[in-house]
Amino acid sequence: MPELPEVEVIRAGLAPVVSGRTLTRVRVLHPRPVRYHPAGPQGFAAELAGRTLTEPRRRGKYLWIPFEDGDALLVHLGMSGQFRVDMPDAPLRPNTRVLFDFDDDSRQLRFIDQRMFGGMQLSAGGAELPPQISHIALDPFAPDFDPETVARRLRAKRSTIKRSLLDQTLVSGIGNIYADETLWRCRLHYEQRNASLSQRRAVEVLSTAREVMTASLAQGGTSFDALYVDVDGAAGYFSRNLAVYGRQDQPCDRCGTPIVREPFMNRSSYRCPGCQHRPRRSLVAQ
Repeated sequence: MPELPEVEVIRAGLAPVVSGRTLTRVRVLHPRPVRYHPAGPQGFAAELAGRTLTEPRRRGKYLWIPFEDGDALLVHLGMSGQFRVDMPDAPLRPNTRVLFDFDDDSRQLRFIDQRMFGGMQLSAGGAELPPQISHIALDPFAPDFDPETVARRLRAKRSTIKRSLLDQTLVSGIGNIYADETLWRCRLHYEQRNASLSQRRAVEVLSTAREVMTASLAQGGTSFDALYVDVDGAAGYFSRNLAVYGRQDQPCDRCGTPIVREPFMNRSSYRCPGCQHRPRRSLVAQ
């Protein structure tokens, strides 16, 4: 699933394409991406036509495009959702689901989603923050994000560090890739209990997560296949700089110990056994 850097790359790419443009027609080619819209595909298309878009915004992994009238188009990319920009007469790419045409008849916006776990919906009054995602916490790039406050909340949770980094109601935008990379940089095992961390150490973890994602943003995000690309189809290349994620059996860049892949919450965790020691049983959540 795209994490904060990948969604931010898409948001930044959309900004010059959609800001200030007015929709003239929306065509839903498959109903599933708009399954949460009460009026169905035809109602979705009719309600968006004629609206003028402003600069796209993001919180964590969620993206929304505000309208000038105060509503917004809320988007979650799911596992494989992406926006692409093409001329209206360009051939449709495989898995194109929704088409957006504008009043200037220039570049067309297309929503493509192979697996269709993602979706979009009209959010009434959602220009500033869609109510559907009001429970999602601030991400480390938000102007009001306070690492000290979040660190205190993290330490108070009766949980372990990676579970907490993935908790989007505590801090948003961090997924499996950037959690593993953060913990490697901090030399922490994913089962380290939050309560065992000092305030300073907890702040360090949050700051490191931001550093990792900043580095990823500078390289266009992490792309393992054609599913994670920007609006022009360009892939990010931060995958070349990953220290542990996806590097099972390869030597750790720091100590040379082979990276291991272990089951974690119906997914996998990657770590270096030499740098990220398993905590004593008393420090592991029961």
